[in-house]
Amino acid sequence: MAMRSSSRSGSVGDAKSPPTTSSGESLASNNFPSLQNQDPAANATRHDELGNTEGTVTMSNADSNSNAVEITASPQEVPDSAAVVAAAAATQGQNDNTVDPPEARRSKLQTTLIMISLCSAVFLSALDTTIVTVAVPTISDDFNSTAGYTWIGSAYLLANAAAAPSWGKLSDIWGRKPVILSAVGVFWIGSLLAGVSVNMAMLIVGRTVQGIGGGGIMTLCNICISDLFSMRKRGMYMGIVSLVWAVAGGFGPVLGGVFTTKTTWRWCFYINLPISGCAMAILAFSLKLHNPRTGVREGLAAVDWLGALMVVGATLMVLLGLELGGVTYPWNSPTVICLIVFGVVVACLFLVVETYVAKFPVIPLRIFKQPSNIAVLGLNACHGFVFISASYYLPLYFQGVLGASPLMSGVYILPYTFIMGACSAVVGVTIKKTGKYLPPIIAGFVMMTLGYGLFIDLDSYANWPKVILYQLILGMGVGPNFLAPLVALQTTVQPRDIASATSTYGFTRQLATSMSVVIGGVIFQNGMQKQYPTLLRELGPDVASLLTGSNAASSVNAVTALPEPQRAIAQMAYFKALRTMFIFYVAFAGLGIVLSFFVGSRKLSNQHVEHKTGLKTLQQVRTPIEDEEKTSLGAEPAAGGVREENGTGESRGAGVAAAPRGDSEKISEGAK
Repeated sequence: MAMRSSSRSGSVGDAKSPPTTSSGESLASNNFPSLQNQDPAANATRHDELGNTEGTVTMSNADSNSNAVEITASPQEVPDSAAVVAAAAATQGQNDNTVDPPEARRSKLQTTLIMISLCSAVFLSALDTTIVTVAVPTISDDFNSTAGYTWIGSAYLLANAAAAPSWGKLSDIWGRKPVILSAVGVFWIGSLLAGVSVNMAMLIVGRTVQGIGGGGIMTLCNICISDLFSMRKRGMYMGIVSLVWAVAGGFGPVLGGVFTTKTTWRWCFYINLPISGCAMAILAFSLKLHNPRTGVREGLAAVDWLGALMVVGATLMVLLGLELGGVTYPWNSPTVICLIVFGVVVACLFLVVETYVAKFPVIPLRIFKQPSNIAVLGLNACHGFVFISASYYLPLYFQGVLGASPLMSGVYILPYTFIMGACSAVVGVTIKKTGKYLPPIIAGFVMMTLGYGLFIDLDSYANWPKVILYQLILGMGVGPNFLAPLVALQTTVQPRDIASATSTYGFTRQLATSMSVVIGGVIFQNGMQKQYPTLLRELGPDVASLLTGSNAASSVNAVTALPEPQRAIAQMAYFKALRTMFIFYVAFAGLGIVLSFFVGSRKLSNQHVEHKTGLKTLQQVRTPIEDEEKTSLGAEPAAGGVREENGTGESRGAGVAAAPRGDSEKISEGAK
C-alpha cells in the first residue's frame, strides 16, 4: 500500500525513503502505525478536513504486496507535520469499511427527499419527450400549421441535445445545486411559454426553452447521484432514476391522449408547473453537496464559451439539415447541403478548440482515449436512437394502422412501458449486488434487436397477442441500457472527469434521439411517397396529397374520417411505410450488439469520497494534466509535478493519486 500527500508547489520524499520528523523518526512509522498492518482493500481515500487545501492524504492499493509509504508535501509542510498528523488522526476514528463520510452525514430522510426531488425533475424531462406525440395532430390543427408538426417534438429534442454538454462543466464551476436548480427553473419557464402560446412560433420557442432546461436535468441528476454515492451503490439509485425516465417516457402518450381528448392539449405543459416548482423547493432545502461559492464574474470568465457555442452550432446545423432535407427542401438543395457540411466543419473545429484552446473544455477529449469509452458512447447513441423511435412511432402505428384514438394509442403502449421500467430498476439492484454491468448491456441489446425485428412481423390488423408480446420483448431489451452503459463509462474516468463524462453521455443520447425522430420521420415520409401512385388511383389526388410527403404523419386523423373501403387502403399505406422504418431501426440495434463486446469490464468499488467543485479544484486538477502532456513529450513537469506509475503503466501527475486498474473509485484528486 502506498500513501502520499501531494501539492502543486513541491515534492519531498519517495516510497523508499519517507520523510522524518526533526528527531529523525519516520512519520509513517510513528504517526500512522495502524496503516502498516491494515488490509489494503479496507483503506479508502480520505480528504483533509482541517481546511488544508494544499494537500490530501491519499491511500492506494495499486500494489497490494507493498507496505511502502510515500509522502509528497510542499516544502513549507515538511518542518511542521502537525497538519498531516492531525489529518491522519482524524481519519483513524472513522469507519473505514462500512460507510463513507458523505453518506454518513445524510439521514435516510434526506436521501429520500433528494431522490424524490431528482426523480420528479427527471419525470418531467422525460415526460415532455413523448407527451406531445399523440397531441401533435390536434395542436397542428388548432394552429392550422402542418409544417409545425415535426417541429413541436424536434424543437425540444434539438435544444435538449445542443445544451446537454455545457451543463456538466457549469456544475464543475458553480457547484451541482445552483446549476440543477437553474436547469429546473429554465424548464419551468419553457413550460409556461408553451402552455400559453397563441401561435405555432410561440409554442416552438417554448419547447426550445423547455429543451434547454430538460437537457440539463437528466445530466445533472446523474452527476449529483455520482457525487452522493459510491460507484457500487450509485447503480441502484441510477436504476431508480432510469425507472422513472422509462415510465415517464412510456406514460407520456397516455397523459397526452387524456389531456387532448378530455381537456386541452395545453395541459401537456401546464402539468409541469406545479411539479417542477415542488421539485425546486425540495432540492433547495435537501440537496447538500459541496458549494464552491464561485463568483458570477469569475465563473463566467472560466466558461468555455467558444467550445459551447461551437458544439451548439454544429449540433443544430447538422440536425436542421436532416430535418429540412426531403421535406421542406430537396436533399440536393444548397440549404440542406450547406447546413450539413458546415455543421461537420464546425464539429471538426470544435475538436481543435477543445484540444488546444479551451482552458476548461466542455468535453475533455481525454475521455475518448479509452477504447471502452468510445464503445460505451457509441452503444449509448444506438440505444437512444432505438428507444425514442418506439415511443414516437408505435402510437403512429396504433392510430394510423389500427385506427385507435390518441388516448387508446397511449394505453396500447403500456406493456412496453411497464416491462422497460421494471427491467431498468432490476438491473440497478443487480449491479449493486453483483458489481457487474457488462452482462445486462449485452443481453439488453440482443433483446432489443429481437424486439424490433419482430415488429416487422406486425399485422395490418389488431393481432393483440403479437402486439403485446413483441412490446414486452422490446421493453426487456431497452430497460437495462438506460443505466448500465453510464456505470461502465464512469468506471474508466477519473473523478475530475465524472461530470464531463456524464454530460457527454447525455449529449450523445440526446443527439441520437433527435436524429432518430428526424431520420425516422424522413424514412416514413419517403415510404408514404412511394405509396402515392396507389393512393392517387384509389383515393383521388386530394386525399393522396394529404397522406404523402411532409403531411403524412400529421394527417393521421384524416385516415379515420375516410369511409371504410378507402380507410383500409390508407391504413395499408401507413403499415407498409412503418414496416420499412422498423427495418431501419433493427440495423441500429444490431450495431449496439457489436459495440457492446468492446466495453471493458471492471470491478465496482464500495468506497466513496465527496468530490469538490469550483475554480480552485478545476485549476488544481488541470496542472497534473499539463504535466502529463509535457512529460509525454519529454519535457520536465511543473514545480511540484511527480511522474508516477499506477501499476498499469499509466503515468499520473502531481495531485492525482495512483489507482489500481479497474477501480476508478480509488483514484483520488490530490489538492482539493
